[in-house]
Amino acid sequence: MHEFWSKNIQFIKGVGPTKAALLNKLGIFTISDLIEHYPRRYEDRSQLKLISLLNDGLVETFQAKVVSFADSKPRPNLIITKAVVQDTSGIANLVWFNQPYKKKALRIGMNLFVSGKIQRKFYQCEVLNPDIETVDADDHINTGRIVPIYPANESISQKWLRLLLWQVLTGDHYNRPIETLPQAIIEQYNLMDRYDSILNIHFPKDQISLAKARHRLAFEELYLLQCGLSYLKQKNKQKCLGIKHAADGELVKKILHSLPFDLTNDQRRVLAEITADMEDTLSMQRLVQGDVGSGKTIIAALALAKTVENGFQGAMMAPTEILAEQHYQTLNSIFIPCGVKTALLTGKLSRRKRQDILLQIKTGQVDIIIGTHALIQDDVEFNRLGLVVTDEQHRFGVLQRARLQLKGTMPDVLVMTATPIPRTLALTVYGDLDVSSIRQLPPGRKPIRTFIRGSAGRKRVYDFVAAETAKGRQAYVVCPLVEESEKIQAQAATTLYEELTQGYLRNIPCGLLHGKLANKDKEAIMAEFYSGRIKVLIATTVIEVGVNVPNATIMVIEGAERFGLAQLHQLRGRIGRGTKLSYCILLSDTKNDDTRERLTILTETNDGFAISEEDLKLRGPGQFWGTRQHGMPDLKIASILRDTPILLEARKAAEWTFASPERLELIRPAVSKWFGESYLMAFQG
Repeated sequence: MHEFWSKNIQFIKGVGPTKAALLNKLGIFTISDLIEHYPRRYEDRSQLKLISLLNDGLVETFQAKVVSFADSKPRPNLIITKAVVQDTSGIANLVWFNQPYKKKALRIGMNLFVSGKIQRKFYQCEVLNPDIETVDADDHINTGRIVPIYPANESISQKWLRLLLWQVLTGDHYNRPIETLPQAIIEQYNLMDRYDSILNIHFPKDQISLAKARHRLAFEELYLLQCGLSYLKQKNKQKCLGIKHAADGELVKKILHSLPFDLTNDQRRVLAEITADMEDTLSMQRLVQGDVGSGKTIIAALALAKTVENGFQGAMMAPTEILAEQHYQTLNSIFIPCGVKTALLTGKLSRRKRQDILLQIKTGQVDIIIGTHALIQDDVEFNRLGLVVTDEQHRFGVLQRARLQLKGTMPDVLVMTATPIPRTLALTVYGDLDVSSIRQLPPGRKPIRTFIRGSAGRKRVYDFVAAETAKGRQAYVVCPLVEESEKIQAQAATTLYEELTQGYLRNIPCGLLHGKLANKDKEAIMAEFYSGRIKVLIATTVIEVGVNVPNATIMVIEGAERFGLAQLHQLRGRIGRGTKLSYCILLSDTKNDDTRERLTILTETNDGFAISEEDLKLRGPGQFWGTRQHGMPDLKIASILRDTPILLEARKAAEWTFASPERLELIRPAVSKWFGESYLMAFQG
């Protein structure tokens, strides 16, 4: 039966290679893909009305008898087919353009169900291009019922897609969808069985059946997701015992005492959670999420110190060379006075230098290695890896995180992100991790004042930038594109650089930074900005993560409407890192009310957790990260926002499943199919 559902879509009756290629564009490659191509909305065509009660401008459904029909050809390239129908209350005209074959399906006296958009003019009722079905037909899939409306394209019509799905789900020679959930869970949570849920999500008998079907399928997705993540978590812990670190020693205490500040309550709580994890026999798998500037790096440094004083190596992986180098500088300032040896491994190293560092890592001559994706390359061998830290986790895929972890024997894993997310989303995206949050900012951090300005106020904005740089401050100007695009009307960094350096900022040292520059050029520009020789850095979002210049107090974002809330907040986090008051100015001429509302949120709060909640509400979870979680399956029907109660139920059901090896084995095929076997295998070690 499994072979049937994995069969290529082209082998369904009536499809063939040409139609299959069109279905492929919708992401439909197999029969299983087809039945999981869920409707995006529904039209309730089950409520029949009299013709006299049909509302102008609405899609309505009614039953009527064919009185007459005819074709006319008012011009060479236009054929109008018209049918006159009537019921006990009145007459309506059904009109089709360039569809003369419609006449072949009609005959006088035929009783029809008719659905379409109503037009009333000159006391006549007209329905353009309606869907029709005969009343005495065995199956009504386009009218007289709740009708599914699918994601489709110009080449795939709704009627053809409905017919294809009806054929697969009700045809005698087709198999029933395989049940994926244990019977005990179906009974405990009062769920519809899988076949009925699939049938009713596509062709619901009524609104109650539709709601039950959606609930079942959303539960299934979230349950399988939680099972998959729990499976990964279990595999990380059951293969062998993790590293049991000893209680904090002199190195950790020395670093704590050397800090020029006290840890916040949140930092102390999270550090205690990490310490408890590291002193346990099970491998730590913990996510620390905290706002920009909340002090995650020092927590990571203390965890790295703990593994070093226990005789292990620590590794920290960052998504960009800029961020890796910044972490290297920060950690050096902490560790070098304590005699801890560090190394930086990035893609830009010369071959000789790289080989030298690789040898030091392999022989244990360095204690802490900071790097980019270069850390997970095959030739990187650690001597005794005890702790893996991944910074800005949302920039990495799950498989990349696993590859670094597999460089050691069950090392502890600490994941950090400055993109805080609501707990329900964290349970879904990071279900294989324990979650800690740092919400407090260190004392003395001043809130960043944020404003929205239109192009009419642009001169005043840049006059303000010039005035602040005259006082010794520095500024960022960010725009969404590297080069001008005819398709997207947005300021490009290169064009803006020319405009500003020849205009508002012509007497101020400016730099240009974007992703298309060579690494050595990026580094040179950043070095100039760090030193203060460049006063205004005009850049793309390459500066979104990791740039730390305390003297920078102004952030101007051109075309602010083109960025998501979370990304705008990340960009804003590049300023406000010193003791001076900082300003973020969002330049936008948007007239869209929703976009304006989104930007206004930034002017009202600096709380990254509150902003992420709003961003999730406005944009949904699909594109929340800006980059995909590689290896994570898509949610096709469940919604993290709408289905929180279902998520919590699914999580309980997953925990129940994992309490028994027999139950776990029962669900493994469905989990493997949904995640992909390679994804699960990557974590087995």
